[in-house]
Amino acid sequence: MDERETLIERLRKGDIPSLLERAAEGEPLAAEEIAREIVEGTAVLCANGLRDIDRPCAIGAGLRTKVNANIGTSAERADLAVELSKLLAAVEAGADTVMDLSTGGDIDAVRRAVVANSAVPVGTVPIYQAAIESQERHGSIVAMTADEMFGAVERHAADGVDFVTVHCGVTTKALSALESTGRVADIVSRGGAFLSGWIIYNERENPLYENFDRMLEIARRYEVTLSLGDGFRPGAVADATDAAQIQELITLGELVGRCREAGVQAMVEGPGHVPLHQVVENVRLAKDICRGAPFYVLGPLVTDVAPGYDHIVAGIGGALAAASGADYLCYVTPREHLGLPEEEDVREGTIVTRIAAHAADLAKNPGFFMSWDTEMSRARKALKWERQVELSLDPRRAGGVLAECRVADDTGCTMCGEFCAMKFIAKYLGTEESTC
Repeated sequence: MDERETLIERLRKGDIPSLLERAAEGEPLAAEEIAREIVEGTAVLCANGLRDIDRPCAIGAGLRTKVNANIGTSAERADLAVELSKLLAAVEAGADTVMDLSTGGDIDAVRRAVVANSAVPVGTVPIYQAAIESQERHGSIVAMTADEMFGAVERHAADGVDFVTVHCGVTTKALSALESTGRVADIVSRGGAFLSGWIIYNERENPLYENFDRMLEIARRYEVTLSLGDGFRPGAVADATDAAQIQELITLGELVGRCREAGVQAMVEGPGHVPLHQVVENVRLAKDICRGAPFYVLGPLVTDVAPGYDHIVAGIGGALAAASGADYLCYVTPREHLGLPEEEDVREGTIVTRIAAHAADLAKNPGFFMSWDTEMSRARKALKWERQVELSLDPRRAGGVLAECRVADDTGCTMCGEFCAMKFIAKYLGTEESTC
């Protein structure tokens, strides 16, 4: 692949690509302002240099909170057609990005099909494939070589993936901190577990950290954004904000600096399971330690006791995290902790996370984001039912409910009927509309 200017190098010269201009549509910041943030490292535009993206998005400070949806096969369920239907469901529900986390079947074929069919940026976790292939090739995950780890990263980049999660903060120092914490749930990150096992077995430092310059070279060559993964994220609320999590975060802050020096875009991944009273502090710590890099959180889930409803648990934590400065929310589906999500789970998880993101945006920038809510409120006051459906975050769901609950004369709903508060008081306030 020929050496060419990276996005950051182009932006430094004032050359703003059309992809960034499209990503700026509907954002509080203009393309030129987003460009400055990308150069400074407080925003990213996930876009592999090998492909165009129908719906590009920028992630970072001052921008609309973005939502990611995870799809992908497992060893038990590996059907490409099913994964492509999940991809479509996520994009139609409004996901800004998708991640293919496949671990079963023909992983290369699934990834390439997802990239080819996705209208939004695509992310992956290459260490999954490296570990699975090591198991097949050597009989053990811990027998992975450094070349196999980096080879997987490059293979994903060469296939057009826009961002990759790389667990470069899983180090001997962080693992030592983990051993002293007495965690309830130990390590719940799959990539974190694979690399921790590798470090312990081989009595060596993590190659992804030790040879980080090699990672930077791949990222520069393919214009791939590095999502610095949190292998020691807490998987139980009792484990939140412990020494292992913070030690890894310190390392990620160091690596953010190295990415910026190399002209590579980077964001930082965060927890995980965090009780509500620690969410704000977790966001502040990440932003401070990692120099304002875009912060990408899984949830966070604020309680451990709601399997089947963990999308709601994550929505609660995600709204607070994003309102406190997190830039990017990874969805959680109702099947989190129970099984691989189905198509409807993907859709529901995306919608719930979009609700959390928009609630946070209202808190961060009401002057820009409130207009949507205000227009909905006016439609409600005027009892304009179809307009309410059009304005809803999920018109399919809203329209279906309306069809079940509609009153024949359209002057109320089955909740209040003739005793509708807004209809009643409008008569006395003189604010009735003729359309009612």
